[in-house]
Amino acid sequence: MHTPPKGKEWDVRQTLAVLDQRYAAQEPEEILLPALPIIDPHHHLVGRPHDSYLIEDFAADIATGHNIVATMFVECSAMWRKDGDEDLRPVGETEFANGIAAMGASGHYGGALVNAGIVSYADLRLGDKVDRVLDAHIAAGNGRLRGIRNRAFYEPLVGEFGSLAPAKDLMRGVEFRKGLARVAARGLVYDSCHYHVQNPDFADLARAVPQATMVLDHVGSPLGVGPYASRKDEVFADWKKSMLALAACPNVRVKLGGLGMPFSGLGFNNREVPAGSEALAAAWAPFYKTAIDLFGVDRCMFESNFPPDKQSASYATVWNAYKRIASGCSQAELDSLFFGTANKVYSLAC
Repeated sequence: MHTPPKGKEWDVRQTLAVLDQRYAAQEPEEILLPALPIIDPHHHLVGRPHDSYLIEDFAADIATGHNIVATMFVECSAMWRKDGDEDLRPVGETEFANGIAAMGASGHYGGALVNAGIVSYADLRLGDKVDRVLDAHIAAGNGRLRGIRNRAFYEPLVGEFGSLAPAKDLMRGVEFRKGLARVAARGLVYDSCHYHVQNPDFADLARAVPQATMVLDHVGSPLGVGPYASRKDEVFADWKKSMLALAACPNVRVKLGGLGMPFSGLGFNNREVPAGSEALAAAWAPFYKTAIDLFGVDRCMFESNFPPDKQSASYATVWNAYKRIASGCSQAELDSLFFGTANKVYSLAC
């Protein structure tokens, strides 16, 4: 029904090689709680000319000190099939992610099970006809497919940010909701990527399809750019109100991450000298701590969102920031936020 977006999913203003050089020039931080087991439930891998982040790159980031046990690959229009049935073209990404998972399982790239779970893309506007796409993904995933994600970013004054199906009322569409019901019928999780102004639509969707386990990516992507740049207090209040409504939906879970991307307006991606984990934690804590307070640790999970968040900080620094934010938590709460919630939601059996 459509082709992958021509632009990149994330707005990389510098090459990853340049970013690595920036972080290498920083004084390395001591790794906090180095033994704490972590499932990274949200990252991407992509191989395109001049735009590549593959298992070698990710493994190097993982090897910087935190105890990453397993990871979840999330769709980013990587390696779609060039030809054939248009609806089935995204299955190529599952084939790619599963091949990477086999590489990770070999142990040649470190101890983490890279791509232990896979979240792919299917156009839910197909309604009941999405069944054959889901079945093809399941077959290609070789037991690793855990969910389906739709990027639904829509805010005309900001931009679509790589949305595959931008539409004002995408999540309210009848066929879209039928498609989501088919995802739930297979025991798959649904991930959603959208701006905070769309959280009411997401809440309505969660109430309309209560049998679906739904994950809100990037803590609802609160906007801090364009017309929102000068309205930070208002944005936070609106975001919090919408998150309170989502917390009342028992089928919704939240990923804590993504604020390293430019849409947040926090500006860490533009610094000449990268910020340390203390500065990141101070800026991110109001959002992540509020989400934890509203949803509880059993419904929240920290995510790296690499490499998009690499625009603002190194992998080691991001996880140190998260550990600072969660410093007041008990051991059981830490286990949920960094491992248990992701393990349970995505049925990883780690």
